[in-house]
Amino acid sequence: MMTATLTVPQPWSVGPVTRTDFVRYQGASGDMNPIHHDQTYAEAAGYKSPFSVGMFQAGLLATYATDWLGAENVRSFRVRFLEQVWPDDVLTCTAQILREYGEDGETKVDLELDCARQTGGLAVKAWATFVTGAAT
Repeated sequence: MMTATLTVPQPWSVGPVTRTDFVRYQGASGDMNPIHHDQTYAEAAGYKSPFSVGMFQAGLLATYATDWLGAENVRSFRVRFLEQVWPDDVLTCTAQILREYGEDGETKVDLELDCARQTGGLAVKAWATFVTGAAT
């Protein structure tokens, strides 16, 4: 097993997120489900307010990781949605290096990425593999 040579970036905080953030993401993604922007609709469905599209948080995690290691270096990215995100939440993205290794002539890194709410609850967890260079 290789010794970790990468340095994990500082946590990245976003927010407080707003309904406007939710609507902007909806417009960009094409997911216009009213549960994410309409108060009356959200309440009728049993929620206190509209909540974020989960892919908004997944996108924040992807941005955090690709700003660090480069979008061109992504080899895999998968997510698990865990908690809803509400207006006024503050989200913090963090990374943990699981392993660095050589494979197919490349040096790769496997990451675990978390997007947490200010409550400490995880909104989204992701796992990603990036190429970090040529294998030595």
